[in-house]
Amino acid sequence: MRILIVDDERDIQGLLAFILKKAGYPDVLTARSAREAFTQLGMDDPACDVSPVDLLLMDVTMGEIDGIEACRRIKARSYLEDLPIIMITGRTEAELLMVAFDAGAMDYITKPLNKVELLARVRSALHLKHEMDRRKAREQELLRVTQQLAAANEQLAQLAAVDGLTGIANRRQFDKVLHQEWGTAIQAATSMSLILVDVDHFKAFNDTYGHPHGDSCLQRVAGALVHAASRPRDLVARYGGEEFVILLPNTDLGGAAVVAERVRDAVAAQAIAHARSSVGPCVTVSMGVAAARLRPDLQPEALVAAADQALYQAKQAGRNRVSVAAPLDEVVALQTHPGASSTVFLADVTELCDVGAA
Repeated sequence: MRILIVDDERDIQGLLAFILKKAGYPDVLTARSAREAFTQLGMDDPACDVSPVDLLLMDVTMGEIDGIEACRRIKARSYLEDLPIIMITGRTEAELLMVAFDAGAMDYITKPLNKVELLARVRSALHLKHEMDRRKAREQELLRVTQQLAAANEQLAQLAAVDGLTGIANRRQFDKVLHQEWGTAIQAATSMSLILVDVDHFKAFNDTYGHPHGDSCLQRVAGALVHAASRPRDLVARYGGEEFVILLPNTDLGGAAVVAERVRDAVAAQAIAHARSSVGPCVTVSMGVAAARLRPDLQPEALVAAADQALYQAKQAGRNRVSVAAPLDEVVALQTHPGASSTVFLADVTELCDVGAA
């Protein structure tokens, strides 16, 4: 344990150093002024952040800067705030001692020095410093472990929300976000759209090219979907097997249909060869789109069911197309716009969202 003695009287310095070394404290430093003490404590070095001593014995009465002012300046440094300081004084007035304690001193000894009292107070101060160091070390270790645990939990949460093959959200994350966005949309009375995406004839693709190529195909399709639905709140997730789902908050039916056509084009642009597809020479997707202006009596399962029914219609109509419907009872086919292979299934127009731009 390193002890620094600050006193402008050489005799007192020598006596204190002698007593301490004789008692088993060999590492004793001395300073004849507050400024010299500041230097030894590293206060002149902006980079210093660890106290070089474990205990400070300082005279109250010194020249340019007295012990009380020196104590204030020392305690103002964050890395020295826990350094125990014992004041050495020939005065015992209560007012003076109160000022010393207010400045940051933890104890005092009086002149003339009493060896037994000096060593008792030094032992007590060093024991306190040792316990404080242990406590801070435990706190730092606890903080480190807590941070590591938080990072691990965050990583686990991310892994639990991500599909291992494609790197996009998984079904569990989709269900969670759907219900969150559903509540937000009900409060704001806004529209929400959902697109179910199915890779056409994927089983035949796997049988022809093998599962590794099948995995690569799904990864490339997922990338195309993410590129096509790129707004911050849009969610692209793997729904299961070769099915994907796109959640489009604050999007009406017409806007969702535009996104779906963009998805179809993006997948086609991948030009993934599919020799056994009945639709064309490359991998294609079929999509079902549904939308609703949300209200409290409407459940999210209704939107999913509507999109699933629309997807079924897209497959029945020949695949590689977008079918758009709301959760309705009767179905009538209409072309959404000239030249697009999209079909809208309508029964009661009042049940559908307004068709417009996303």
